[in-house]
Amino acid sequence: MIAVRAALPDDIPAMEALIARSGIELSDGFYSEEQAAAVTRHVFGVDTQLVADRTYFLIEKHGELVACGGWSKRSTLFGADRTKQGADPLLDPATEAARIRAFFVEPSAARQGLGRLLLSHCTDAAAAGGFRTLELAATMPGVPLYLACGFTVVERFEINLPGNVSVPLAKMRKTIGA
Repeated sequence: MIAVRAALPDDIPAMEALIARSGIELSDGFYSEEQAAAVTRHVFGVDTQLVADRTYFLIEKHGELVACGGWSKRSTLFGADRTKQGADPLLDPATEAARIRAFFVEPSAARQGLGRLLLSHCTDAAAAGGFRTLELAATMPGVPLYLACGFTVVERFEINLPGNVSVPLAKMRKTIGA
């Protein structure tokens, strides 16, 4: 039995633990151990504004947390609470793209369609909110999923993290309506 539901504040510790496991284990083959550790420690995590906005979701399989992720109507493109600086204003759905944010899957449940299910759920919710375009910053492990789901790479960039570690990301976009 698989269920998708809005994340609640009480879910944050379990989601943070899943994010840490996913960030390290699913980066194998895409990032060095140093890059995976740095991005997991300094960038990955829950953005509590998404939980408050009820746009962050989790997937439970037989009552166990197996994936989390969401979409946002706010300007932040990526990162957890600790990476945010200042206000996070609302986007204009008529002229700006909704954000796909912070998708993580339990490593033992990877490649079972959970990311695709979560993306479909978020796409439908963003479209219902009036958005016609989605945008995201993908880690290299996420790029194959997003390409398979119709996103295109619009920019490749790197973020510099403590310890002189550079991590490549890809800004991606997809049109979801006319």
